[in-house]
Amino acid sequence: MTASQTPPVRAVFFVSDSTGVTADTLGSALLANFPGFVFARQTVPFVETVDGAEAVVGDIEAAARAGRQPIVFTTVKRTEVKRALSATSATTIDLLGGHLTELEDTLGVTASEQLGQYHAQGDSERYFARMRAVEYAIEHDDGQSKRALDIADVILVAPSRCGKTPTTMYLALHYGLLVANYPLTEDDFPTEDLPPMIAPHRERCFGLTTTALRLSQVRHERRPNSRYSSLAQCTLELRRAEDLYRRNRVSFINSATKSVEEMSAVIMQTMKLPG
Repeated sequence: MTASQTPPVRAVFFVSDSTGVTADTLGSALLANFPGFVFARQTVPFVETVDGAEAVVGDIEAAARAGRQPIVFTTVKRTEVKRALSATSATTIDLLGGHLTELEDTLGVTASEQLGQYHAQGDSERYFARMRAVEYAIEHDDGQSKRALDIADVILVAPSRCGKTPTTMYLALHYGLLVANYPLTEDDFPTEDLPPMIAPHRERCFGLTTTALRLSQVRHERRPNSRYSSLAQCTLELRRAEDLYRRNRVSFINSATKSVEEMSAVIMQTMKLPG
């Protein structure tokens, strides 16, 4: 395919007997390895019966007739429902199949066919830990609170609009980590040290930076034609921030070309945080 050609569009169905989050997450991770395609995605949750599966097959076959060559990712456990889904002519990838068999072999028991098991009571501790982490993140967003900073797993530090809040929420929601974030403003400079609010917790601090052009573009969407969004102001703030990180031995990462997922992985690895 040349640069001038339109990327082919493939229909993708994420079919689950529960919420579809697992199918979407695992399937999307696989699709990310094929950037030359456009994927028209559809998540189909709570396919718990043969009738439900047959209805989905009808939608899949309609996409096939429209020339969209469907790909189907499933996380369905009931044998009869899986059998009904297999009636489609589309490429179907069972995201649980072989792996469940391997686990059955090593654990010496047969997997439960109870629906929604991934999000069931056995996972409740992790669920509530994540909810507590989200509450903590909201309370400590943009330096709003200094309460309980001593229990933070990480404190993200950066100038405004460098990606602190989305990264904070991702780490809280996906990993249950207690994450605070602090915005570096002009009031924090000039200084050799970290701002007083976070200085006692330097070992928990992690900095974010970006390129001046990218920061100017993002800020311009919020406050167009302002000093806040000017290239000169963005350049100054980023230089000050990076100098501050280096003086205080705070690890930092450039967020300009990285996704929230990639930044989170780097932060967790650098800070040796549990996944």
